[in-house]
Order: sequence, then C-alpha cells, then structure tokens
Amino acid sequence: MKDITSALPRVVADHVTAYNDQDPDALMATFASDALLNDIRREFFGPAAIRAWADKEIFGANVTLEVQKAYEQHGDVILHCRVSGDFDKTNLPDPLILTYYFSVRNDRITQLIIVHNAFVA
Repeated sequence: MKDITSALPRVVADHVTAYNDQDPDALMATFASDALLNDIRREFFGPAAIRAWADKEIFGANVTLEVQKAYEQHGDVILHCRVSGDFDKTNLPDPLILTYYFSVRNDRITQLIIVHNAFVA
C-alpha cells in the first residue's frame, strides 16, 4: 500500500470536505449515479438511498471526519478517519476510528464501504 495521506485524490478530498462543511449536495456530487454505499453491513444503492442515509446519519448527527491515514491500493483508496459528531457513542471507543474503502472510477465514487475495524499491529 502506498501512503497518500498528504495527497488524497480530489473526489475523496471533496467527500471528506462535504462531511466537515455539512454540505449534502457536495457529498452527493462525489458519487457516481449508480454508486453503492455499505455502512457497517447496511447497503444503500443509488442516489435516493445514499442521500437518505447521509441526511439522517451524517448531516443529522453533525458527523465530521479527521483523516488519520490514507492509502492507495490497486487504484482504490483506504482512509482511516477519526469520526466525531452528535450520535450515540455508547460502547464505542474514544477516539472512534472508522475505515473508509473507496472505489473511484471516472472521478466519482462508485463504491464506498465503511467499517469499524479492530486494528491489529
């Protein structure tokens, strides 16, 4: 894996910025029209489903991301992000670090998988 923490692909950087700016339209502009999003084993396919998920779980909870590490592997992008916001943090670690697996084609996110991994040294 190649470390790209200081040089994220534009669409991935725009995606993170949309979270932090609380900008749903900018977030949706990062996705392909047939994108698939999987957030901790729940699938959302297409713009309407992804927008409903984002409105409730990202923007409704004021979620922000702080990129800790970013990697490129075989053309895909993996981010480890510190996640903050106004959501139920019961039984969650502090800090909460989630892994975002981005597949990008033609400068749009075609697939995003979000996982709470157990990190192994």
